[in-house]
Amino acid sequence: MTDEQTQRMSNWQPEYGAMRGDFESTQRMAPIAAAAVPMPGVAGGTNGGASYASRHQVAGHAQASAAGAVPAASSVPAGVSGITDIPADAIAVKAKSSHKGLIITLVIVGVLLAALVGAFFTARWYFSDRVAPGVRFGATSVVGQTRDELADTVNAAVNDSAITVKDTTSGSSVTAALKDLGVSVDVDKTVDSLLGAKSSSNLLEDLVRVNPFSRVNVPLTATTNDFTLNDYLSSKLIDESGRAVPSSIAYNAESKAFVAAEGRSGSTPDDTKVVAAVKQAIAEPGTAATVSVADKTVDTPITLATAQQAADQANQRLTSPIVMTNGDAKEFTLPAAEVAKWIKPTGEPSKGSITLSYDTEAIKQYLAAQLPEELNQKMVSQVDIVDGNGTVVIKAQTKGVNGVAIKDTDAAAAEVASSLEQGQGGTVQVAADVTKYDTKQKKSEYRIVVDKSSQTATVYQNGAVIKTFNVVTGKGSTQTDNGTFYVYLKYKTQTMRGEDYVTPNVRWVTYFNGGEGFHSAPWNYNAIASGDPVSHGSHGCVNMYDDDANWIYTNIPDGTIVQVVGSQPSAPTR
Repeated sequence: MTDEQTQRMSNWQPEYGAMRGDFESTQRMAPIAAAAVPMPGVAGGTNGGASYASRHQVAGHAQASAAGAVPAASSVPAGVSGITDIPADAIAVKAKSSHKGLIITLVIVGVLLAALVGAFFTARWYFSDRVAPGVRFGATSVVGQTRDELADTVNAAVNDSAITVKDTTSGSSVTAALKDLGVSVDVDKTVDSLLGAKSSSNLLEDLVRVNPFSRVNVPLTATTNDFTLNDYLSSKLIDESGRAVPSSIAYNAESKAFVAAEGRSGSTPDDTKVVAAVKQAIAEPGTAATVSVADKTVDTPITLATAQQAADQANQRLTSPIVMTNGDAKEFTLPAAEVAKWIKPTGEPSKGSITLSYDTEAIKQYLAAQLPEELNQKMVSQVDIVDGNGTVVIKAQTKGVNGVAIKDTDAAAAEVASSLEQGQGGTVQVAADVTKYDTKQKKSEYRIVVDKSSQTATVYQNGAVIKTFNVVTGKGSTQTDNGTFYVYLKYKTQTMRGEDYVTPNVRWVTYFNGGEGFHSAPWNYNAIASGDPVSHGSHGCVNMYDDDANWIYTNIPDGTIVQVVGSQPSAPTR
């Protein structure tokens, strides 16, 4: 090989495209015979040994045979020697190995993703009615707890949040529960807050909800009363004789009003640190605390004038009626004694004030229980009386009443609370479902016609006369009213009273027009016989013989039409 060839060999860089083209060209060529081929620059002869081509063809064939495959000619640039051919199946095996690794990686990633998705949906289901991961409640672990478990946890945390107060002035000390210090804890609402923490409405928010690294602190749902706190500490740490007492108000059941009670000056604990400890206990429940306080001398923490002003404001609420209505036929005035239970005076000795608040939960509970009882109505059909021809002769013998069912009493409670806050009475219409009454017709089988002109009472059944009775009607000053009426009330015996008479044990009374009715009148048989209302008429009733009045009482049903016709006679008719 010449120096020029050697130089070109050292500078040669194979290209994939060129190699592939050469390889394919070589594959199409006829095999090279194992004969000596003279090569430029290489000596040859019978004893010169094998040629370049012969040696490399044999070597290539030997390597291919060892591998059990057909040899493939290598594409080598002209003038390059010593390059061994690369078998095609070796290239394929390497490619297959590379693809297999990628497939395994993808399978592993898919399994991991499926596991994560499954874990997410399992957690989403499990925590649907439990406290979500990452929710903290003071020093207590609540993750995964149910509503019932949370109620116990909240109560336990409240009990564990006791505050020990040491009075450095008197040397006294007391360990107080939160309730003693004026804290009112709403356990149910606290439980709702714990379950609702990290609430979600879509899949993305669900991811945040079950993420334990997304944290939310939930405090107690509670109200405080500084007056109760100060009063409790004073009663426990300071002798009664030297204790400052704020003026206050309270409801007096006898006077049915709020009254003011005067306080006095004296010593009181400086409760600033205790108030702060209470706030901390509400924010981080479940841990006890110890606080040191000192006493201070003060004037009456809340003056009598301030207390009286608060009492007057409370009494204004009691004297301003709040009327609840169903929007139909019923209404109900809230009792003042009940309203007084909802008014909550809160003294703030540190500010020297008394404020009024209103117990909305108590209002809700009372209205939810009471309003349906007071305002619901059962539907009553209107009943019209018709004659044999279907003509209405008495409209609404039974008055129709709409059915009313009260609903949404909480909304009504909110309106009541608003009225109390404004110090004004008023009318609150409670939401309700209304069922309109229907109308039914009732045929009057019987009909009685009282004829004043003839002083008789004729009974019709289905249009036919079945009875006629002699009667006597009202006298001139108290005549029996003309018109169409119906039987509505009966008494077997009754004591009848009027402006100028009392008649006991009147028998077989059948009323048809207010105080006018048929009845037995044994004291007036002569007038009945003669048909004489002029000299011996009644006070407006229809006087009858005893047996006749008994027949009417026994046989004529309620709703029977009674028609009073004719004119007052000027003399006996019989």
